[in-house]
Amino acid sequence: MKRLEYYQRIFSAYLLPGKSQLSFWHDSPQANPRARPDQLGEYYMTFAEKADYAGHHDADGVPMLDYRGQIGLQYNPIAIAQYGLGNYNLLVRDRAPARRKKVIVASNWLVSNLEQNAHGVWVWNHHFDWEYRDALRAPWYSGLAQGQGISLLVRAHHETADSRFQNAAKRAFESLLRSIDEGGVLFTDNRGDVWIEEYLVSPPTHILNGLIWAVWGGYDYFLATGDPAARQLFDTVVQTIANNLAHYDLGFWSLYEQSGTRLKMVASPFYHRLHIVQLGIMHQLTGRDIFLEYAERWKAYAGSRAKRAAALCYKSAFKMCYY
Repeated sequence: MKRLEYYQRIFSAYLLPGKSQLSFWHDSPQANPRARPDQLGEYYMTFAEKADYAGHHDADGVPMLDYRGQIGLQYNPIAIAQYGLGNYNLLVRDRAPARRKKVIVASNWLVSNLEQNAHGVWVWNHHFDWEYRDALRAPWYSGLAQGQGISLLVRAHHETADSRFQNAAKRAFESLLRSIDEGGVLFTDNRGDVWIEEYLVSPPTHILNGLIWAVWGGYDYFLATGDPAARQLFDTVVQTIANNLAHYDLGFWSLYEQSGTRLKMVASPFYHRLHIVQLGIMHQLTGRDIFLEYAERWKAYAGSRAKRAAALCYKSAFKMCYY
């Protein structure tokens, strides 16, 4: 029954008219050429389409995503942060009051909805169940939400000097220093590599795009505060990514995660493009050639019709077997 409900909701989002959650997530991933690696300015990706999201907003102007089916309209802290970051980029360029209002609306929501978990750590919860292998039961939190929320809040503080934004970022940053068992979002594997987990499941799945976006939040916190713990976190996780990029390379496409399943979870075309953009930005932030090498390799995969077809077949088989 649950599987049928999942397929009905997914087919509704992909095939029926109107705005679904996919209308927000599946933009065109683009690096922001105006972002600087050495100072807190515009965000590293443009998020221009997300800034002008045409889907549902609540009475305060906070975007809500329509997941269709039994989930319906929901607040998603990751989407709200990305909406705010896209508008921040545009605000820096044109100083339009409407852009500033949207940045503050998104940031206020993040401040108001930061909640303590059972360990006393401040997190942004998702208040709806979500199908990810075994279902995530509400309320659940995410390393990706923590990182992106911080990225917006430190910029909102830079724009407004409102201490509420900096204080909330400080509270949220603690989750990036604690292990999952301690109420945070970090996992250390048996080789000593440290991961920020997008979904807190066991065994962990190490989702690549979520890991990269989340660690940018740590980097932004360092740029905003000079906190050496944030710099150490960034350097440690950067090394983890560099150590493990080969494990995300199928030889014809990139992997979405380290699923631990017999069939590996291949990235969709959207996430494959996102990986390429993210790795290019990682090269800019760190100067490490390994990130540019994999970005170019995966870009070449995307340019091959045969490799695109192989990836689609592989991903279809994975979905049928595990979802």
